[in-house]
Amino acid sequence: MCKKATGGPFAVLVQASIEAFRWTNGRPRSYRSSPIATRGFCYLCGTPLYLRYDDDELILVTAGSLDYPERARPTEHCGVENRLGWADCRRGFPEEKTQETF
Repeated sequence: MCKKATGGPFAVLVQASIEAFRWTNGRPRSYRSSPIATRGFCYLCGTPLYLRYDDDELILVTAGSLDYPERARPTEHCGVENRLGWADCRRGFPEEKTQETF
């Protein structure tokens, strides 16, 4: 789902508490991307901005949409079963398969 939602070989998402996170420029629009999650996007240009699972206190924000993406450091690879062979950027982080309901 990340490849189709972002148009790239993978998504780089930054995890934050929904209580601690705030939008600094406008408010995104959203849509139901699955029975368990909502995705947000910029209503002006269509850029994918976030993923939020229904029963979660976290928001997963696209790193490229942040003002300072270099401040967020990767900690794991998720959805490794869908990895493209030519887009392998493993660096020893823990790997996790995507849930069937995703």
